[in-house]
Amino acid sequence: MTKQLIVNLPVASIEASRAFFGGLGFEFDPDFSDENGTSMLVNENAFVLLLARPFFEGFSPRGVADPAQGAEAIVSVGVESREEVDRLVDGALAAGARAHDKGSVDDGFMYSRSFADLDDHLWEVIHMSAPPA
Repeated sequence: MTKQLIVNLPVASIEASRAFFGGLGFEFDPDFSDENGTSMLVNENAFVLLLARPFFEGFSPRGVADPAQGAEAIVSVGVESREEVDRLVDGALAAGARAHDKGSVDDGFMYSRSFADLDDHLWEVIHMSAPPA
């Protein structure tokens, strides 16, 4: 059975978010993009819906968390190499993201770095090689 992962995130500006993540190499599905949001493709089974904050608010009667005040989640993306971890995070920082306080983690078989995007959502980019036997 095929399963999909769809993460919904509120954003202040769809255009700014598209430019930010597009600059990191992510693509968007025009069939699932309009003035209320855009569908960012992570891979064939994982998507991030970047939704205008007012539209996102319509999905939750509990209100919307302020990620600048506390972590609501950490979105982790696995990549194929340490170099790709560095390329993505360095690109995010150059495009206006800020380094997450955690910094980088190098456990030998797992290497990761993290950042807060334009809306303060936390992202972690991870490369995992086979753990030592």
